[in-house]
Amino acid sequence: MADVRLTGVTKRFGTTEVLKGVDLEVADGEFVVFVGPSGCGKSTLLRTIAGLEEASGGEIEIGGRAVGDLSPAERGVAMVFQSYALYPHMSVYENMAFGLKLAKADRAEIDRRVRAAAETLNITDYLDRKPKALSGGQRQRVAIGRAIVREPQVFLFDEPLSNLDAALRVRMRYEFASLHERLKTTMIYVTHDQVEAMTLADRIVVLNGGVIEQVGAPMELYEHPRNLFVAEFIGSPKMNLIPAKIITATAKHTTVETAQGDRIEVAVDASCAEAGDAVTVGIRPEHLTTGGKAGTLATTATFVETLGHATYAYVAYGDAQLTVQLPGDVRPAAGGALTLRAAPDQAHLFDASGEAFLRA
Repeated sequence: MADVRLTGVTKRFGTTEVLKGVDLEVADGEFVVFVGPSGCGKSTLLRTIAGLEEASGGEIEIGGRAVGDLSPAERGVAMVFQSYALYPHMSVYENMAFGLKLAKADRAEIDRRVRAAAETLNITDYLDRKPKALSGGQRQRVAIGRAIVREPQVFLFDEPLSNLDAALRVRMRYEFASLHERLKTTMIYVTHDQVEAMTLADRIVVLNGGVIEQVGAPMELYEHPRNLFVAEFIGSPKMNLIPAKIITATAKHTTVETAQGDRIEVAVDASCAEAGDAVTVGIRPEHLTTGGKAGTLATTATFVETLGHATYAYVAYGDAQLTVQLPGDVRPAAGGALTLRAAPDQAHLFDASGEAFLRA
């Protein structure tokens, strides 16, 4: 096992700078997930750590050793790709053993590692099968097993579940978590799926335009987003955003007013702001409740989704479209009026540049 340290890592393709001075430390045995929109640089960063892309600048250390000049095979990492990339003419055993055979490992050692990995992944009964005889989830286990037999210091996963159906992804998430618990090996995982990130990660790295917006534990990012980008990106359905202006602001309590003339109380320290400053109020769908008198918003339901365990109402508020998560037995009619409010300690506030005000 090993830690991973990135210092000022950049990557350019021609004149396009994809990674812009990335600094990051991944602790030994940690499970870190990279998330961000398409084109943000998360897969490029992973491939640069692996050595499949050469960094244009900066330094990469794995286990305290600079690896910038080392080939992928010399870095002590193993990578699992989005595609399984299995050899169709080889059995499961042969696919898992192939890399070790190329490295001229001892036959007995190859057999030990393959069978140990197969037992870890519960695919021992499939060792004699060809990939075409396996399900998608079983093929992904084989691809992971091929990485495990190398006994790497760091595992790198590039959207490994994106080709699986929804039900299988749920099961494989559990298996990834169990695998990390058993192996205790450093893992870096790229995904666009927030559920994977929130359920698997010790820490999440949110990337945007080749820079890191925020790093933290899943609930830290969810409850305390640093800026508007993280607030919108983390959470599904995404956070509701309402333009407003400051009326009064202190170190413990801030009052803002929307364009519709409604006032919202927010428990943040906006003492550095002035009355009239433009701000954005952020409220997650589950933190909007119906009824009440103080700090309410008069809205109109435009569409309602009934999911059994919860009801999602999409409502119009001025030019904004808000999402409200209600209990499953609450089913407002489309076109009906809804009065909404949020507790002050459940609302977020962002300044004109998109930076969050700190909680009071």
